[in-house]
Amino acid sequence: MTPSDPVPAPKRDHYSYAHYANPAVAEGFDALRFSGDVGRFLLEEQARLLEAALDPSPARRILDVGTGTGRAAIGLARRGARVTGLDASIEMIGVARVRAADAGVRIPFAVADAHALPLPDRSVDAAVSLRVIMHALDWRRCIAELCRVSRWRVVVDFPSSRSFAAIESAVRRRRLARGEKVEAYRVLSVREVSEAFAAGGFRIVDVRRQFVLPIALHKRIDRFGATLACERVLAALGALRVFGSPVTVVAER
Repeated sequence: MTPSDPVPAPKRDHYSYAHYANPAVAEGFDALRFSGDVGRFLLEEQARLLEAALDPSPARRILDVGTGTGRAAIGLARRGARVTGLDASIEMIGVARVRAADAGVRIPFAVADAHALPLPDRSVDAAVSLRVIMHALDWRRCIAELCRVSRWRVVVDFPSSRSFAAIESAVRRRRLARGEKVEAYRVLSVREVSEAFAAGGFRIVDVRRQFVLPIALHKRIDRFGATLACERVLAALGALRVFGSPVTVVAER
């Protein structure tokens, strides 16, 4: 099997391409996503999860699809893995290269589309793709590509269809339909994602949920101690298991 056909050029005006083809967005992405105590907590939790799921030893070949500014790729490379980072945005790749150089790690970064990965079947041990399928034109096709190129495991994340994110997603999609420029991301269920992985010969072996209340709300409050205390109470009441988001899943062949 060879890589899938590339996404048709007319689709390149979709926000998932156009928004990130912007130097200002690329430069400001990390500050927006990982600023403050809550943002740093998210980054640390992501690193811990990826280390546990992917065992980034020197023998491990890992592909980071939708690498963005390279945060996940850099973390895995620091732990010894042989990492390649791909992203559809040359602007994001530019930032990733600078960050990797500053971190003292060697990572080959290249521009590529998650819908049509330029790699042979089972050419890497594992693939990770964070904050991608929520935005992609065809999320099932993206998962199929991740499964195609991976020999062992795939890690993806997404906002849950049973979380507060579902409300924001619906609002943004209505705004997009009115012609506004907005990141109208989708929400998904574990069942839907599990079915997509099953079609690629993978099964989900781990599911992690991060917060019950919206991350944006925690950032706005900006009291990390209150965030942890509140979320621990909600988790003890069983709300995290049902409504937690974003969801990160580990799938295995």
